[in-house]
Amino acid sequence: MKTLLLTSALVLSAGMVMAESHAKTVRLGTEGAYAPFNFINDQGEVDGFERELGDELCKRAELTCEWVTNDWDSIIPNLVSGNYDVIIAGMSITDERDEVIDFTQNYTPPSNSAYMALSDDVDIMGGVIAAQTGTIQAAHVAETGATLVEFATPDETIAAVQNGEADAVMADHDYLKPFVAESDGEFTFVGDFVPLGGGVGMGLRESDTELRDKFDAAIQSMKDDGTLNPLIIKWFGEDALTY
Repeated sequence: MKTLLLTSALVLSAGMVMAESHAKTVRLGTEGAYAPFNFINDQGEVDGFERELGDELCKRAELTCEWVTNDWDSIIPNLVSGNYDVIIAGMSITDERDEVIDFTQNYTPPSNSAYMALSDDVDIMGGVIAAQTGTIQAAHVAETGATLVEFATPDETIAAVQNGEADAVMADHDYLKPFVAESDGEFTFVGDFVPLGGGVGMGLRESDTELRDKFDAAIQSMKDDGTLNPLIIKWFGEDALTY
């Protein structure tokens, strides 16, 4: 009888653990400051390409998800320490980051980075270039002959060019494109586009292989059924790189 009761208790306990695991809310961490990938809208909510994409991926993976925001410069440490479960924040897949965290397959193709300035005669190889801390663009500038100045937020990199603190800013072309298009001639692209990174993917703790596989399958399903490309075009324009 004691054995039967113990066995029943163990089965019940295991079932509760499985139910709790299944019902666990997956926390999606983003910056909320890198439009059109992610930004905070007028209602104070996370919005943008990755909000729409993330909600769809959670639906396909049959996961209950919630959104949290985190500053870019600590976004990987706070993932590793457990403050959220996934990074979905315009993060390019790189070998250096892959040594610390794990990635899904990319959900945007490898795209171009660009330099933006107030005039097209800026010396981007020898001048002062602004970039956001911890980005692939900051790493690239550091390897050129230019002087790198780093800022915590992308908005600060733009302001540095406007106030003369930097000669140009380097960032994702998709991020800079609206500034050039809407600036009435204030901003211009300088030099050639620079291909960097392996596309943008979701970052996860290396131990969360099951969760990674669920999101990986969801991303692949959107590529396979043709729903990912229209979403990319919706947020990045007709000239955006697609699959």
